[in-house]
Amino acid sequence: MKFRQFGLMTTFLILVAALSGCAPLMQYRTQYDLCISPSREFSPNCDTHAIQQMPSTDGASYLLGFIEFDDRGQLWDRKQMGSVIDKLTTEAANKDLLMMVFVHGWKHSAAPHDGNIETFRKILSGLSEDENHISQLSGRPARQVAGVYLGWRGGSVTVPVVENLTFWDRKNTAQNVGHGGVTEVLNRLERLKLDKDSIYEGGSATQLVVIGHSFGGAVVHTALAQILESRFIHTTGPSGTQGNVDGFGNLVVLINPAFEAGQFALLSDMSAERGSYFGSQSPVMAILTSEADYATRYAFPAGRRLSTLFESTRDTKRWNAVTRQEETISEDEANVTAVGHFGPYRTHRLYPQNEASRGSTPELSSRESVRATLIAASGWKNDKPGSKIPFASLTLERTDTSAGREPYLVIYVDKSLITDHNDIDDQRIIDFLKRLVLIATLSDKHKGLLYKTLGVSQSSQ
Repeated sequence: MKFRQFGLMTTFLILVAALSGCAPLMQYRTQYDLCISPSREFSPNCDTHAIQQMPSTDGASYLLGFIEFDDRGQLWDRKQMGSVIDKLTTEAANKDLLMMVFVHGWKHSAAPHDGNIETFRKILSGLSEDENHISQLSGRPARQVAGVYLGWRGGSVTVPVVENLTFWDRKNTAQNVGHGGVTEVLNRLERLKLDKDSIYEGGSATQLVVIGHSFGGAVVHTALAQILESRFIHTTGPSGTQGNVDGFGNLVVLINPAFEAGQFALLSDMSAERGSYFGSQSPVMAILTSEADYATRYAFPAGRRLSTLFESTRDTKRWNAVTRQEETISEDEANVTAVGHFGPYRTHRLYPQNEASRGSTPELSSRESVRATLIAASGWKNDKPGSKIPFASLTLERTDTSAGREPYLVIYVDKSLITDHNDIDDQRIIDFLKRLVLIATLSDKHKGLLYKTLGVSQSSQ
């Protein structure tokens, strides 16, 4: 009896703590006029502004917009979305844009000083610096870097330890958000890019990249999965001819995404079955999962086992055009395993070239950063099963069972680079993402100019 009373009391105290520490369901960015920050550091004057202009170095700057959603996936205020997209449309009338969308994950929000916002700002600042330097080298006008941060309530409880129990509650919310207004926002941004492309023969330099972290990866995948599946079949080129695989915008990146491998099955099956891709094929989607992401490696399958207890599954067969063999895929395992931890779908490993502690790798100059990007781009163009592509201090190694330039990258990341589920702040990972973005968004013409200017061989490895 005493044990039962103790258990009830413990449960009651946990519930009280959770209720007293609920994360606020609120809109953080309520002012829709442009706020210009005078310094690279976070400006408190811009805390409540949905549109910000932030300086980087060398006279470059970037835009940062915020669009927020409630727990049902609805826009907090359509005027907020309208103001951000109107600003980008105005900018696009006079220059090309490099648009970056970031959807945060578990335990994060659009609140000022959120860690995911700070990481996103580092990516935007680095890209604006590289764009400025690329412009100087190639003579092409620098693109305006413009970030759009999609905010939702990634944590429903703020009490330490107790907040870890919200994993499944927030997974369901992420699915709601992905089925809601995020789809409209992403399609409006892609429409802006396509409208700009329609003005110029061969397309414009305006590009769109979408990044989702943790449950933000689930949000993005939910919103875009069917679009990506359709575009794999309807490739670029004449009707009836197999061409390059189109993605959404120019690139989708998911970091430690929290959704089951079964949801990725169709894209993986189709890409494995095709087996060969042209030299002009760009990356379409990159999924990065840390081997130290224990939330998706252990907690995720444990929860999925319970929630899928009465579901029926079977073993399926698929053809791998690289190995020329039929593969057996367990639906049961794919249904409970997070996508990045599911071995049969993995295409790459990402690891340091040399052992180095966090923060000890020197930051490259803009010139060396662009040079490293070109070497990586050459490696991608010459990609094949088992190839190793250098990304500055990192190596991206393809498996022997996936085709060169297969456009869906499922990357297992060394634990020294991403140390847990929420850690995405290592400068080496930020630099890797920058280079992957530039590979996917720089035209072959501009890459050719840069190869010549910097003296980099297009067959460099």
